[in-house]
Amino acid sequence: MSFKKFNFNPKIVAGIQACKYVSPTPIQEQAIPSVLKGCDLMGLAQTGTGKTAAFVLPILQNLLGGPRGTVRALIVAPTRELAEQIHNSIEQMAVRTGLRSIAVYGGVNKLAQIKKIRSGVDIVVACPGRLLDHLGDRTINLSKIEHFVLDEADHMFDMGFLPDIRRILKYLPRQRQTLLFSATMAKEIRQLAEEILINPTTIQINHKKPAETVSHVVFSVEQGRKPVLLRELIDNTDMPATLIFTRTKYKAKKLGQKLEKAGYKATSIQGNLSQSKRQQALDGFRSGKFKILVATDIAARGIDVTGISHVINYDMPDTLEAYTHRIGRTGRASATGQAYNFAGHEDRRMITMIEQLIGRKMARPPLEQKYP
Repeated sequence: MSFKKFNFNPKIVAGIQACKYVSPTPIQEQAIPSVLKGCDLMGLAQTGTGKTAAFVLPILQNLLGGPRGTVRALIVAPTRELAEQIHNSIEQMAVRTGLRSIAVYGGVNKLAQIKKIRSGVDIVVACPGRLLDHLGDRTINLSKIEHFVLDEADHMFDMGFLPDIRRILKYLPRQRQTLLFSATMAKEIRQLAEEILINPTTIQINHKKPAETVSHVVFSVEQGRKPVLLRELIDNTDMPATLIFTRTKYKAKKLGQKLEKAGYKATSIQGNLSQSKRQQALDGFRSGKFKILVATDIAARGIDVTGISHVINYDMPDTLEAYTHRIGRTGRASATGQAYNFAGHEDRRMITMIEQLIGRKMARPPLEQKYP
């Protein structure tokens, strides 16, 4: 199957070609027709399934024939990195359309955002806090919104953003298309969907299970031995691009610094960093300057780096949903990936749950062997 079946405008086709998309992913194949028709949609899909293009392409198509320079599409994302990633994707896909996008989030100059908004934009990609700041200052007008997208709704709930989302909804016109995407369907997300979606199309793409292209390995190791094990793995494994998860911002920072001092091309990203420092770390990891990126769950949202070969859970996550999100950073677009899990005695239950989720026992290799 190809994108030709959607009969996109040639200007949209140019964007598809610019992104080097060959054929639609399952969520794109199922979602695009409904979005083109103007239907509300509930999309359940794990990270790395191509959901951004699933809503951006048809929204661009629907915006083409209307007025320019008025905010007609709003996409709300939980983190600065994800907002920036979506904005960059829009710029690529909209390269020939003349439609303009802006990313709106905290940690950067608000006046620069106001200037660009006033110059005329068609699509706003925003984090809730800074968007509400602009709305309170009346520097952005959402009364003409035709398309509203809530991305990673489950993470919005995890970060306590649902009250902010309900405040934002009050600024939107009742007559609009609403698209909600989530990797999981918690009770709160289902309730929100029932509140804001009207007769939605529901699409579910393996939303609870990590990609089959990822291999899972578990090492039984207590906290004090983790630094030694990590060094052994790095030294004995071909790891072109590795993402390491820790539970806290402090540990992410310290572990990144220790690896860097030990001579590894490593950096870290965590919530206390300024936006410019976070972007430097991401750009360095994306370009290959850094081979290792240490991150927390929140900071890692929106990391869209092609070719991440390994994900290491230095600290095990607390939920299966968090595990799915972490592992979704590797094995993307049918590529293979490796997931290494450092599990102590207290993590036994989580390991059992993960093995039930993936439908098989994880490999438990001896430390002295070479790793994949």
